[in-house]
Amino acid sequence: MKKEDINTLIKLRKELHQHPDLSNDEAATAHRIKDFFEPLKPDKVIDKIGGNGLAFIYEGNKKGPTTMIRCELDALPIPEETRSKHKSTVSGKSHSCGHDGHMAIVAGVGMDIAQKPISKGRVVLLYQPAEETGEGAERVIKDKQFSTLKPDFAFALHNLPGYPKNEIVLKKGPFAAASKGMVIHLKGKTSHAAHPENGNSPALAMAKIIAGLQALPESMNGFSLITVIHAVLGEIAFGTTPGEATVRATLRTYENETMERLTHFATELATIIAQSHHLDIEISYTESFASTTNDETAWEYVNQAAKKLKLKTKHIRNPFKWSEDFGQFSIDTPTMFFGLGSGKTQPQLHNSNFDFPDSILPTGVSMFSQLINQLNR
Repeated sequence: MKKEDINTLIKLRKELHQHPDLSNDEAATAHRIKDFFEPLKPDKVIDKIGGNGLAFIYEGNKKGPTTMIRCELDALPIPEETRSKHKSTVSGKSHSCGHDGHMAIVAGVGMDIAQKPISKGRVVLLYQPAEETGEGAERVIKDKQFSTLKPDFAFALHNLPGYPKNEIVLKKGPFAAASKGMVIHLKGKTSHAAHPENGNSPALAMAKIIAGLQALPESMNGFSLITVIHAVLGEIAFGTTPGEATVRATLRTYENETMERLTHFATELATIIAQSHHLDIEISYTESFASTTNDETAWEYVNQAAKKLKLKTKHIRNPFKWSEDFGQFSIDTPTMFFGLGSGKTQPQLHNSNFDFPDSILPTGVSMFSQLINQLNR
């Protein structure tokens, strides 16, 4: 990339960093991106896809595959603790996952296509909303506007602290875990604390459920993990035996099929315990992420792109335990999700002092541009 183009992307990245928008509230960010793409003259723009999402479509003159490259619009409800001049101007919100950098990279891909048009097929540059809550990808897919795109391949990256800058992290098959939030509500009957026998406290059942959930993965084949993240019992009233309790836990697995089994057993365990204590029980699930699973053919394209650019690669054996809602695209589309090292000493994702390193922007753009060279030029 030319130095002036890199400087343009850095300026965009810092502007996005200063003005973070949370999931489902990304209209202002989408507007900034739309303004940036106007001089890049995409053949078509799809607005408000899946919520505040945007899709910029470039078309070739010949038949060929539809290649989708996706990034994320949303930030996090995390106060920023840095001293940078481009620090977040919005109290309690920050781009502490690096989505500002991912957006700038895909903007750089748009600049590259504007300078070197594709010759075949289509390239779709998707700016997806609500990744952090696990809602955005599914909403995009269910949006009737998405049915006109039908990508043959979908690619995305994520910056990875702890890996050397510009190193490409690759894996076939599952790359990031499936996960979901489980909410268990127990209802018994309150009574005076002096006479607990007159009520039905969910305390003991709650304790058994917490212990049982955390032990459940030991009986499962394949990786699984249940983390109890929140629990509340009754009210702060020393004269009252509690009548209600709520337990919240996060379930994680590497494969979607394992998640189905884990969900079934967790539901069964909680229900049996509640019934044995004569409690009413309600179970719901939230923030559901599918496993982000890499297609072998799409993996080969990315591997070849890294080789062509003579970049260092790291082939990992185990998937990451965190989740990414790009996995929703993996269900019906050959996808490839890869990592871009953002520095061994870079603060971890979702830390309050995280700030995307601008020095890796050109590598991200080059990787996606090489994929377009293989598929659409």
